[in-house]
Amino acid sequence: MKKHIPNIITCFNLICGTCAVILTLWGLFHQAFCFILAAAVFDFMDGACARALKAYSIVGRELDSLSDLVSFGLAPALMMFNWYYRTTQIPDGNPSILAFAALLIVPFSALRLAKFNCDNRQTHSFLGLPTPGCAMIAASLVSYADICSIRGLDTTISGLASSAWFIPALAVVLSILLITEIPMFSGKEKMNLRHYVFAGCAVVIAVLAAIMQGGRLGFFGTVSLIFLLLFCCYILISILIPAPRTEEPAEVTGN
Repeated sequence: MKKHIPNIITCFNLICGTCAVILTLWGLFHQAFCFILAAAVFDFMDGACARALKAYSIVGRELDSLSDLVSFGLAPALMMFNWYYRTTQIPDGNPSILAFAALLIVPFSALRLAKFNCDNRQTHSFLGLPTPGCAMIAASLVSYADICSIRGLDTTISGLASSAWFIPALAVVLSILLITEIPMFSGKEKMNLRHYVFAGCAVVIAVLAAIMQGGRLGFFGTVSLIFLLLFCCYILISILIPAPRTEEPAEVTGN
């Protein structure tokens, strides 16, 4: 029975991703973001559970990738697409065709996951942006912009999210980062400078966001802003701080 426990947890990841897709189609963006967060928790738990129970399987690895494609590929791509489609119009009053650029994240996420399953170099860290990281940036941006719109707030970030060029450009950048060879650190590798810097940034971002935006944005808006800034920092830290030359190998079951 224990060998099925990680797969059951992975299915909860998939269910959360499916709920996020449905809520996005209804225009409930910050609620969809909450389900993507829940999917990320289950994605972490299934890997931890598989390692603890030593319940590795080929089926589990493939199921994990399929679930991640829905939760961290399709769901955030649809959030960006639907937000852009609803908020941005060209002069004749029709939605811009550039909205479809957001859907690039789906095939690039699929390619990222397929490469990960075949790449023996990614046993302790990542080469390229992991799909949950991509999802956190895309989904938290839309969630934050949605909450700003609901509360009647006009911020720099929400203004960018509602502009005619930002969402398509961000989708292209994220798609490229998904398949790039840039080393990105993982929580499963040995602690190093990049982890400590990231932890410090997390504390600073959380405190500043709570102080400066907490009252205006409310809880969900503040959480969305924190995740957006945190995962942008994750990318910058991975790019600017070189990976250590020697690291302890570890099993990786999700990406």
